[in-house]
Amino acid sequence: MRARGVVKDFDAGGSPNRVLHGVDLDVEAGRLTLLVGPSGCGKTTLLSILTGILTPTQGDVEVRGIRITDLQGARKARFRRDNLGFIFQQYNLLPALTAAENAGIPLVAAGLPLSAATARARETLARIGMTAHADKLPNQLSGGQMQRVAIARALVHAPSVIVCDEPTAALDAETGRLVMEILREIASNPDNAVLVVTHDDRVYHFADRIVTMSDGRITGEATPPRAPGSAPSPSKEIPHV
Repeated sequence: MRARGVVKDFDAGGSPNRVLHGVDLDVEAGRLTLLVGPSGCGKTTLLSILTGILTPTQGDVEVRGIRITDLQGARKARFRRDNLGFIFQQYNLLPALTAAENAGIPLVAAGLPLSAATARARETLARIGMTAHADKLPNQLSGGQMQRVAIARALVHAPSVIVCDEPTAALDAETGRLVMEILREIASNPDNAVLVVTHDDRVYHFADRIVTMSDGRITGEATPPRAPGSAPSPSKEIPHV
């Protein structure tokens, strides 16, 4: 993903409220990138623009070499469906569908029959240790299990770019660690890129790169801290968020 000069204004009672101020950002393949900063600094707005949910007021965004700022309507929807996987803090599972059916939704949206989509979703759920829960409804799952279903839904159509908005904020430390290990494995594929917006400093050591943001601007980078038990290494201090 590549953003250049991204500006976003929202209408505030007839006058523009500028949320993003000329943001430049690269999210590289084969790496897990964290985007950190205080609440209200524009992280989620930037994430929405990078994924084509919002249109920037100014600037350009490329995903896999395609300028998504030039795509409209059905073309943009198809591009997002084929290339992007989304993981959110709130899971967004449909309560009447099983874990396997929820995970297979992107394939159904792409035209695959429900039975085939569910079968492939079961394979994806098995990769992340959810085989025993594939036929359960969301209200029969723990928070960590629902998040893993959401991860399976993001992975089932094999997208090359995974974007996550606070994927561990509502999870306990152990479940959050398991979720980040899954994302770390995905990012280790040189054809994949993973971008995680987070306030959770427990997961910083999983990153290959940490980008800091404040007041609608990218303010720099910080070296990820070492994993627990690893040898010390020098690092730039990461701002408290």
